Amino acid sequence: MIERPRGMSVRVKLALSYAGFLVVAGIALFAVGFLLLRFVPNGSLTVDGGGWAPNRANLLEVFVRYAWWALALLLVIGLVGGWLLAGVVLRPLDRITDAARRVRDGRLDHRVDLPGAGDELTDLADTLDAMLDRVEHTVEEERRFAANASHELRTPHAIIRTVVEVAQADPEGRDVDEVLRRIGATNERAIATTEALLALARVARGGTLDSSPVDVAAIAAEAVEEERADASARGIHLTTALEPASATGDRALLERLVANLVRNAVVHNADGGWARVGVTAGARAELVVENGGPVLDPAVVATLTEPFVRGAGRTRGPGDGSGLGLAIVASIVRAHRGELAVTAPPDGGLHVRVTLPR
Repeated sequence: MIERPRGMSVRVKLALSYAGFLVVAGIALFAVGFLLLRFVPNGSLTVDGGGWAPNRANLLEVFVRYAWWALALLLVIGLVGGWLLAGVVLRPLDRITDAARRVRDGRLDHRVDLPGAGDELTDLADTLDAMLDRVEHTVEEERRFAANASHELRTPHAIIRTVVEVAQADPEGRDVDEVLRRIGATNERAIATTEALLALARVARGGTLDSSPVDVAAIAAEAVEEERADASARGIHLTTALEPASATGDRALLERLVANLVRNAVVHNADGGWARVGVTAGARAELVVENGGPVLDPAVVATLTEPFVRGAGRTRGPGDGSGLGLAIVASIVRAHRGELAVTAPPDGGLHVRVTLPR
């Protein structure tokens, strides 16, 4: 925080400005009076009937005497009135400052919530409230992500420790090859989760993308070929309808986007089920990945793009991935200014549609 020397408050400045304005206006008015007095004759003046009339010197003497009193009164009125008016005008600003201090001290749920008709100060308060909504949402999302990431990264290490402890407790009956296989598989799972976290962080940082024309259909064909063996082993009928469609973006990120969607369609599917990957070219390149499977709750589907959320919630099955697949997809789509729609058909499974600028 920058340490600033304390200066004059805005309320005092406004009060002095208001008083100065009144004094200057009074001086201008009295200057006009002096100019008008020049037209009054000097010397002894008489009126009809022999009466006496004040001349210029008499009027100037009285005018100057009361002009000083009038200026002093205007100064007092300006200071007092300016102080009161400044307090009324700056009261919303005090409320905004108080809200900012509360948020600085950790009260992210506090809002200005300034009432009244719209003006510059209410616009400022509404903008600050909108910003605080985004900050609170981001902080909560980061906290939840950190907690889930810690749990996900701790799980494989706990499994490895358990496997090692069991093997050490039974040196005669342990199967070294099985122990090494389980440790290797768990280690690969930890590496995959770490790489997914790094990819998600890279996209979330909003770094510069290597934008170039990319054929989405070619990427989808490669991803399907990589998953075809696993799909066949589980009896999943994997079909494609790929129309050449060029999109502008980072090829590495788009490859991960398509690979994650195709992988999810195979992993989160029933044995003997089906999956379909389609690419069409129009005003925008469109990728559709859909698969069969159990019926999903729409409330769960709405959270699938959050980190570590799977179709069955925040739990892991034997064949589940890191839980970051759709979260990475959503981040990549945002980075490319595209659109993502995830829906659950009533007969089961998942339908994912991604549109990218051509």
